[in-house]
Amino acid sequence: MVNIPKDLRYTKDHEWVRVTGSVVRVGITDYAQDALGDVVFVQLPDVGSVLSAEQGLGEIESTKSVSDVYAPVAGKVVAVNDALVDQPELLNSDPYGEGWICEIEVAQIDESQLLSAEEYSSLTGSA
Repeated sequence: MVNIPKDLRYTKDHEWVRVTGSVVRVGITDYAQDALGDVVFVQLPDVGSVLSAEQGLGEIESTKSVSDVYAPVAGKVVAVNDALVDQPELLNSDPYGEGWICEIEVAQIDESQLLSAEEYSSLTGSA
């Protein structure tokens, strides 16, 4: 069973978003990490990078493939999860907790551009 927390927002590219004021925490979904298999390397964005929505912000390498991670919102990267450098498997074991990828500061967020848990469940066939 795929875990899709109801308190998060999602993208069609399988990123999750947790909005806290003007800061958005980003990671990949349980569905995405399961499809990737064992994660062996994560390329994180640079702190200070300014991203457009849907711009590539990094890559995830697994035993199966290499996949891009896309910015779900436009803004400036204000933090990255350095723990992923030495422990990329955190994306597999705790994708919604210790496996977060980065935090992006936004001027404004249009949550209508993001999917609800129910919409993401429908997208992935997990409903």
